[in-house]
Amino acid sequence: MAKKSSSKPKQFMLTFLAFVKNLLLLSGQVFILIIILYRVIPPPVTPLHLVRVYEQIRDGKDIKLTKSWKSIDYISDKFCLAVITAEDAKFIQHYGFDFEQIQNSIERGFKTGKKMRGASTISQQTAKNLFFTPKRSWIRKVPEIFITLTLELFWTKKRILEIYLNIIEMGDGIYGAEAAAQQYFKKSSADLSSRESALIAACLPNPRRWKANKPSNYIDRKARGIQRFMHHIGELPWRE
Repeated sequence: MAKKSSSKPKQFMLTFLAFVKNLLLLSGQVFILIIILYRVIPPPVTPLHLVRVYEQIRDGKDIKLTKSWKSIDYISDKFCLAVITAEDAKFIQHYGFDFEQIQNSIERGFKTGKKMRGASTISQQTAKNLFFTPKRSWIRKVPEIFITLTLELFWTKKRILEIYLNIIEMGDGIYGAEAAAQQYFKKSSADLSSRESALIAACLPNPRRWKANKPSNYIDRKARGIQRFMHHIGELPWRE
């Protein structure tokens, strides 16, 4: 009788592990299916969009969700280069992860005792923005890595940047290059100058705090640095 009773927990654990395994496999398949669909269609909404709308409702504010999808062929090359310079200078060369930046971030973390930041590539940020909320968690790092690798496998660099430039938060209730260009400079993203592009890109780490059209001294200096270095990126591969 003792043997039978002891086998029940073991059987339960095996059943539970099988359930978890099947759930993970199903989740992976769903992620891949969505990624394949997003290779050709624009994402209609992201978790971040929904979180911000919820926060606006919670705080009694008017709902603001301003976005306007634009093909990357329409968006100014100056803006593309400014964002790459500001966010991920090796975007064209790497395969989803900048290991040099990761190492530097880890070393800075050990020296300062602060959280590791500044190592996420555009590919990683695109994966995060498409499928996850802004809340940081080590638990979701594994699916983030899986999705990032899948994006690099199924999409081109052009498509990754196109999605990123259309869904990223660029102000309070403002998402994407076109909405930001209209909000801050009253023009289309196709007509942004190098200076305007650099100012918007300089605000990306905290776009709800900083304003591209009213730059602080810090943002002004950062934008000037982006302007100086953005031309070192070279030609965008899809323009050659």
